[in-house]
Amino acid sequence: MDQALARLFPQYSRSRLQAWLREGRIRIDGHISGDVRRKVLGGERLEMEVEPEMSDALESAVAEDIALSIVFEDEALLVLDKPAGLVVHPGSGNRSGTLMNALLHHAPELVFVPRAGIVHRLDKDTSGLLVVAKTLTAQTSLVRQLQARTVGRRYLALVHGAILRGGEVDAPIGRHPVQRTKMAVLGGGRAALTRYRVLERLNAATLVECRLETGRTHQIRVHMAHLGHPLVGDPVYGLRRAADPLLADFGRQALHAFRLGLTHPASNETMRWSSPLPEDFSSLLRALGSRGVDTSDMEADDD
Repeated sequence: MDQALARLFPQYSRSRLQAWLREGRIRIDGHISGDVRRKVLGGERLEMEVEPEMSDALESAVAEDIALSIVFEDEALLVLDKPAGLVVHPGSGNRSGTLMNALLHHAPELVFVPRAGIVHRLDKDTSGLLVVAKTLTAQTSLVRQLQARTVGRRYLALVHGAILRGGEVDAPIGRHPVQRTKMAVLGGGRAALTRYRVLERLNAATLVECRLETGRTHQIRVHMAHLGHPLVGDPVYGLRRAADPLLADFGRQALHAFRLGLTHPASNETMRWSSPLPEDFSSLLRALGSRGVDTSDMEADDD
């Protein structure tokens, strides 16, 4: 039954349809059946009650007038350039002042979309591009694209040490067995793959471009540390002592999501956006003698 519903109503996720079956919102030939494995032959009459739902996580969230840097917006999507320091979801110690609070003020209808339409996240101190779904249909499409690994997400990262050539880190990531606030490369973790290429070698550091093939928590930070080249400024996975005072004084992990590419949920058009490096990151590169990076000119053939 749930497979048939997923084909009939692709705008809703299969898990959501399963929940509606169990809640009695879907009738088959006038009867309620919560059995998602019920066999259907074709020709049955379906009735489905669909009402706007408020996510439990949103019930206590308050809309706040927080400025957003919006790169693109239409009826289905909102793409924004998140500054470093902005928390994405409310949580312990961050009940207000988050991106979710800002989104609920900017687009109040997001109260009826799970997680206010946020389908992926950036760490608090990571800057760059993030997409938000404004409808359930768009959210389902974006989640499926993320699962199929067709969303292009590319990052600029400044790491300690000299990396000679590009490559990849294919190492599973899971919760650290002792320090539960950290992630780690673990044999029993979830599959994680990060590809990287060298852009510029600087004094005691290397500027790399990272492309995510999966989206695990802290993935780039964990993978680069596992490689022996942790991110500059990373307070969790970074070095205790930096070889250059400029690196030691940088106040956050040097990580910026500069490119985002996806298929528009409504038009099926391939869309890409780029974000320039924020001033703190650019200033650090200039101080290290970088020749400069123009994210708008970087190749997009692998998005």
